[in-house]
Amino acid sequence: MSTEQIPQLASYDEAALAKAFAALAAEVSASAAQMPTEEFRLHWLGRKQGRLKLVSEAWLKTAPPDARKPLGIRFNELKQQIEAALATETTIEVGDALDITLPGTRRTLGIEHPLTKTSRQIVSIFQAMGYSVAAGPEVETDYYNFESLNFPPNHPARDTQDTLVVAAQESKPLRERLLMRTHTSPVQIRTMESTAPPLRIVIPGKVYRNEAEDATHLATFQQVEGLCVDTNITFSDLKGTLDHAMKALFGSSVKTRFFPSFFPFTEPSADMQISCIFCGGKGCRKCKHSGWIELLGCGMVDPAVFGFVGYDKTKYSGFAFGMGVERIAMMQYGVSDIGNFYSNDMRFLEQFA
Repeated sequence: MSTEQIPQLASYDEAALAKAFAALAAEVSASAAQMPTEEFRLHWLGRKQGRLKLVSEAWLKTAPPDARKPLGIRFNELKQQIEAALATETTIEVGDALDITLPGTRRTLGIEHPLTKTSRQIVSIFQAMGYSVAAGPEVETDYYNFESLNFPPNHPARDTQDTLVVAAQESKPLRERLLMRTHTSPVQIRTMESTAPPLRIVIPGKVYRNEAEDATHLATFQQVEGLCVDTNITFSDLKGTLDHAMKALFGSSVKTRFFPSFFPFTEPSADMQISCIFCGGKGCRKCKHSGWIELLGCGMVDPAVFGFVGYDKTKYSGFAFGMGVERIAMMQYGVSDIGNFYSNDMRFLEQFA
């Protein structure tokens, strides 16, 4: 409540008003520096005895009609000054109240998704053996996805990799039609086209197939493929490379073995199995009591593939392999349903934090 004497106006001309309001403005600044915020607010803006109310009523009451408008304008400006001083004081008080020695509220740090972690782990193992990382488009042409990998048109092996195709491609030649890649093998072709041997690459990426989805299969999944091309590359090099990689991935006690298989782009081709990491090869439900788990496909690069990229097939040889990231992650983390990796369920993902 204001108890200060209300100043008197000797005149209502412009000069007198300017002098009077300058004095009030100085009074506002002085009281803002001396009074606590709430006391300052009540002193100037109190509803009944606020100094601004008392001064404005006294001056407007005796003012001639033609002076009331200029007076009202100046009182509004003075009120704005008071409110600005209050806002400044509030900010200062809040700032002074902060104790910077207290620990702040820390945001929870994210972690790598288990599939990302597994993919990078696989890639790092091959990088340590001198492999470079390669990448390519997920939307491919029929030529790079099938034909150049020794899948001729109408070949039965194409049925096993049925995929999604881009609409309205019928007018294009078959080899130029666009589709979602079914494997990362097209990157092998693109890399060989632009790079002369020797060549060692590992290719992580997402692929698409028309799969019947269940606990172990998805239409969209991730692969890591590898390619090695040089002179005098043999199947023994392939076996030694993959055996070392599996030991680095699952432990030094794991064993590997190879069985004949078929892939259009490799000859001879093989399926590689590892000794069951759950029972140590003794036989359990996970390995169907065989002691072994099939993990990936591999083989020596078919000379016909070298013909598509211009490599001298009488001079160079090579091997290729490919594995599913989700399958390995399921084994590493004991996950029984592949769909959990893509459910975005935080309760599932937080287990890997």
